[in-house]
Amino acid sequence: MTTRDWGSIYKELGATPVVNATGSVTFLGGSTPNAEVKAAMDAADSAFIPLIHLEQVAGDRIAEMLGVPAAYITSGAGSALTLSTAAFMAGTDEDKIQQLPNTTGMPNEILIQKRQRYWYDRCLEFAGATLVDVGDDDGTTADDLRAAISDRTAAVHWVAYEQNPVDPDVLTLEETIEITHAAGKPVSVDAAGQIFPLENFGKYVKMGADFQCIAAKYMGAPHSTGIALGTKEVIEAISRHSFVGYETHRIRGIGRPHKIDRQEIMGVVAAVERWMTLNHEDRMESAEAQSQEILTPLQDIPGVTAWLNPNIMGHQPYGVHVKLDPDVVGFTIDDLIQKLRDGDPSIWTRSALDGQARLDIHVFGLNDGEAELVGNAIAAVIKG
Repeated sequence: MTTRDWGSIYKELGATPVVNATGSVTFLGGSTPNAEVKAAMDAADSAFIPLIHLEQVAGDRIAEMLGVPAAYITSGAGSALTLSTAAFMAGTDEDKIQQLPNTTGMPNEILIQKRQRYWYDRCLEFAGATLVDVGDDDGTTADDLRAAISDRTAAVHWVAYEQNPVDPDVLTLEETIEITHAAGKPVSVDAAGQIFPLENFGKYVKMGADFQCIAAKYMGAPHSTGIALGTKEVIEAISRHSFVGYETHRIRGIGRPHKIDRQEIMGVVAAVERWMTLNHEDRMESAEAQSQEILTPLQDIPGVTAWLNPNIMGHQPYGVHVKLDPDVVGFTIDDLIQKLRDGDPSIWTRSALDGQARLDIHVFGLNDGEAELVGNAIAAVIKG
């Protein structure tokens, strides 16, 4: 453990702290603000400031750093998705903003390719929009998208996972933008984790998308923060729908619960500034070294196959994949996950999201010394 009082603040409440070998996941708390972010947040305590002004200047700073038209800091990437959907439906019309989530008289359909449906597309519905599948499980054609766009269409949504293999049966973003803009409709992109390589950070708006979101937690900002990037028109509309619009412009929009404080806003600015100047080679070397510490105790154990995840794109570089032969070790991957959680300390991992019988470990949430602990714990469980 990194300190003798590891998790003591939780233990005092009767809660059990855990070692996070899963990654930057919401159910374990998402992120730990880095030193630069904590310093900026502490400095923000020194004075109060009108948040409508702070959001504007902070957004301007981020937009300048990323080379995009405009930016807005939100309470997470999911909040950015919800607020952008509201913006696509109601724009800056105050009566319509206050009418949401009742979308009568507005375009209220968000089109999404069937093969791109994902866990977080629910965020697009919270403002009152309806998700409409385009194409089917076999794919989407250009004609499918053209036929689906109508007067009811508020936007077309696209999901960016640069670290995954390209799906040849999904329309590319370039194709999606061309078809959608030709029909006079905007394009939305969920790029929550697309922050590395740096040219990917904001590139979807530069390609012509009207909006994209980023989860700022991946850069060491507070878990509850995100960034909306987009055209000046879309970002202005988002500000009107936000909690700032509710309190400053006195527009009773759906964004009132999406509150963010001045400390978090300054933390996000500091996180982006740090990320854009960080030595990413050192960052990745550290992640690879941690991954190797997990791998070392797992070599040459009968029934165990463990290897390095070579991915360096996005927000979680490297990591470890583990497969078991149940006939040799006597239990399954799901059993291993539970045994690690039941250990002392409790180590949280999870099975592969693609449905494979595989353990996927990420080092994003590991403190100093915890990578070796995780590797040794897995080895001890398997060896009995």
